[in-house]
Amino acid sequence: MTPVEQHMAEKVKIGGIIRNQDLAKIGIMSIPDRPGVAAAIFGALGERGISCAFIVHTIDLHNLDNIVLCIARPHLPAALKALAEIKEEVGAEVVYDGEVGMVSIFGPHFGQRAGIAGAMFEALATAGINILAISTSISSLSCIVDGKDMDRAVEALRESFDLP
Repeated sequence: MTPVEQHMAEKVKIGGIIRNQDLAKIGIMSIPDRPGVAAAIFGALGERGISCAFIVHTIDLHNLDNIVLCIARPHLPAALKALAEIKEEVGAEVVYDGEVGMVSIFGPHFGQRAGIAGAMFEALATAGINILAISTSISSLSCIVDGKDMDRAVEALRESFDLP
């Protein structure tokens, strides 16, 4: 039995599930890698009172940065306007999806518990749910999914984990 299958069979105990609906996902893509870019992006959003519920940064094979973030859906027009104003300074392409949600599991010391991520991803895959972005912390694991998949995502996680 693989570690993921074992965790699925044992129903790993977690602290709970958090769902955050009504989000918009914005990708700031193919950014030349240099100091100050993230400051410009998040400074422009912050000046407009827009906070981010989710942030992921990656560097691609061409040494270009990609930042994916999620904000409250009603803030999408203002965020896109802010990013358009700094587009030339940042040198990036902006893409977005206005209807996503974030589903998270939490519990103590997730970083020290092998198999939690695999079990979560397996539960979502088995339910036919595509993961759009992933972020972790010491005590949580969050996935961005299509907004229409939120109920199924939460149900899949409820079935796969031992909840309080």
